[in-house]
Amino acid sequence: ALPISDTVPLPPEIVADNVLAKYWGQRYRLFSRFDEGIKLDSEGWFSVTPEKIAEHIANRIVQSITCEIIVDAFCGVGGNAIQFALAGKRVIAIDIDPVKIDLAQNNAEVYGVAEQIEFICGDFMILASDIKADVVFLSPPWGGPDYANVETFDIGTMMSPNGFDIFKLSKKITDNIVYFLPRNSNFDQVASLAGPGGKVEIEQNFLNSALKTITAYFDGLIRDT
Repeated sequence: ALPISDTVPLPPEIVADNVLAKYWGQRYRLFSRFDEGIKLDSEGWFSVTPEKIAEHIANRIVQSITCEIIVDAFCGVGGNAIQFALAGKRVIAIDIDPVKIDLAQNNAEVYGVAEQIEFICGDFMILASDIKADVVFLSPPWGGPDYANVETFDIGTMMSPNGFDIFKLSKKITDNIVYFLPRNSNFDQVASLAGPGGKVEIEQNFLNSALKTITAYFDGLIRDT
């Protein structure tokens, strides 16, 4: 059972935004150690990967290939980077927003893994050409919680930067790419990223029997069937 605490005061961003109130009730799903000093901003509440899903993705990567360094190209408040570090990997965590980087660093310290993560405040689209790593994890901004209201999420037009451009740039670092996307993403678009004759494995992520997100694995991260 998840801990329930009435002693943690409501953060100001929750008080200021009624829409975020439902996420407060899910805080331990986002970070099981929430009460130990976890901090999020408004965007972080609806964009961070739930901890069980982040842990699963990290374990999948570790089980699939031998790797030392994982790039979290849009790290946000650090949910995925923390799980990559807990799985024993070095992490390069990038975000264009200095507030997100500060929050991610704080949260990594709560989990005792800040030393394994290099935090970089900058634009992945500019930094990518100088990065060396074994795996790139992509969870770009989905444009706010409204992404769930469209029938089909278009990675070309509904994501900024363009989802195709992000992937193309990542391939200059490695072919071992993980793309974390909305549950209503266009599967044909995602498959097309692999190129002619290429392969992709698309995994659906469920929490409490509800489909939450999908994860696309490319190249060496595809499980042998």
